[in-house]
Amino acid sequence: MMQPSSCISKEAEEEISRHPCYSEEAHRFYARMHIPVAPACNIQCNYCNRKFDCVNESRPGVVSEVLSPEQAERKVKGVAAQLMQLSVVGVAGPGDPLANPEQTFDTFARVKRHVPDVSLCLSTNGLMLYRHVDEIVELGIRHVTITINAIDPDIGREIYPWVFDEGVRYEGREAAELLISRQLAGLEMLAKLGILVKVNSIMIPGVNDHHLPAVSKRVKELGATLHNVTPLIIAPGSQYEMDGRKAPRPKELHNLQELLGRDEMKVMRHCRQCRADAIGLLGQDRNQDFPLEAMEADPVINQEARAQFQSDLDSKIRERVSAKQARAKGRWEETPRTRVAVATRGGDKVNQHFGHATEFLIYDTDGADVKLVGVRKIQAYCHGKADCNGDKAATLQEIITILNDCRILLCSGIGDGPRASLNKIGVLPLVRKGGIQEAILESVKYSSYFENINISKG
Repeated sequence: MMQPSSCISKEAEEEISRHPCYSEEAHRFYARMHIPVAPACNIQCNYCNRKFDCVNESRPGVVSEVLSPEQAERKVKGVAAQLMQLSVVGVAGPGDPLANPEQTFDTFARVKRHVPDVSLCLSTNGLMLYRHVDEIVELGIRHVTITINAIDPDIGREIYPWVFDEGVRYEGREAAELLISRQLAGLEMLAKLGILVKVNSIMIPGVNDHHLPAVSKRVKELGATLHNVTPLIIAPGSQYEMDGRKAPRPKELHNLQELLGRDEMKVMRHCRQCRADAIGLLGQDRNQDFPLEAMEADPVINQEARAQFQSDLDSKIRERVSAKQARAKGRWEETPRTRVAVATRGGDKVNQHFGHATEFLIYDTDGADVKLVGVRKIQAYCHGKADCNGDKAATLQEIITILNDCRILLCSGIGDGPRASLNKIGVLPLVRKGGIQEAILESVKYSSYFENINISKG
């Protein structure tokens, strides 16, 4: 069995250091690209409806167009020629990559041939995983994500109404039992071969929220490197929308992540629940900046320039990690902390207007060190669904509720109405620009409003 994540090999640590999903530091500097070549899916989830798509919607299973392997090759080459920090190319849908094995593995082979310096990443529900382990190893796919929402079939049946395998449709408990057995078998097979496996779990209040600690314990035993628990996003038209289910509150998700982290399992906190065609840094989606028709048929990819650019990023990341470790040594748990929300378009900078934000990064700081708590998705106040339904007051109230445990909000701009509403609940909006860590430390240090106040509300 693969070693626990706390004891991973030096080679694995180096691989993780450039993967924005596996490394919190890497996600600030390295970019990923999801290639939408896998439209078919072999299971149904009660929270999913892949027919819905909006340019402002960010969730797995959503794309604006499906590409052929030939088109994907052209697009990856074009992006790699322009985006020096591109380090990972993955297939994550919009269906399940292993329900579309020919398209998926043909695409990976093309990427490996033309852009050999990127890491290959596969995301799957795990149903067909055990059948394709040899191909994964042969192609050099070193990162695999499996979505495992339950290890108890009685809970799984509340999430998956049906599973389709070998021409047979399974329903209810039988469907969940089959899926879970395949997921766990696939995870163990990959881990024994040294493949880095991340497990995604969706926190569904009233269904699996109480069960996820058991999931985390089991996947750790089988060799998972990282556990990523994300909040439920209910797709329009899905069964869960019709059932009236609700997403977990930020504090509920945070408390669960804290609980899972106590068992020495590495827990991911910076997931953006990206679209299946996302391009750029986490928190960015630059897919529209790289339209297929604008990609050259055979662009020049300067491998030497890419290597030098990424080497410089590696040095920057090592410096940040060393400085953070030196500041936090033996002190973090004993000091009061302030919670800060940040509006950002990525690039590790405060660079987004409050009204345009579709998420906030949440940090805790003791005045000397800064730690990421997690990511909180919202509906944008000034565009997106708020414009579609016209209910800006309700949107603002939802944002305020989501931020009510914070003491400071950093953004590049904010209107008088939202500023006043945030002030009423004790959140101080500050307009800042530049690096996130520097902006947080400066805001806490020079704001007497927050002097000696612990962020926790109890």
